[in-house]
Amino acid sequence: MSKSDLSTLIDAFDQLADAGFTMGAEWETVHNICQAHEGDKPFDWGHALCHRIEGDDWNADYWYRRAGKKRIGSIGEEWAAMKVELTVA
Repeated sequence: MSKSDLSTLIDAFDQLADAGFTMGAEWETVHNICQAHEGDKPFDWGHALCHRIEGDDWNADYWYRRAGKKRIGSIGEEWAAMKVELTVA
């Protein structure tokens, strides 16, 4: 996992946030990025948030466990916390 990979994830999540964290092309982009980096904890966390947005709590919980993370407040609050952590990584 490179800084470039993390930057790509952050940019894609920012676009998803701008779209209101709704299902659509932005969600698909983030989901595909996360799937391509399965096993890297930051991307597994992103994968969890994707499925939380989707409303698939069972699947989201699976990815939270893989990432070693828990849900944080609202989806927007979680993205804000995730972005800070990814930017520092």
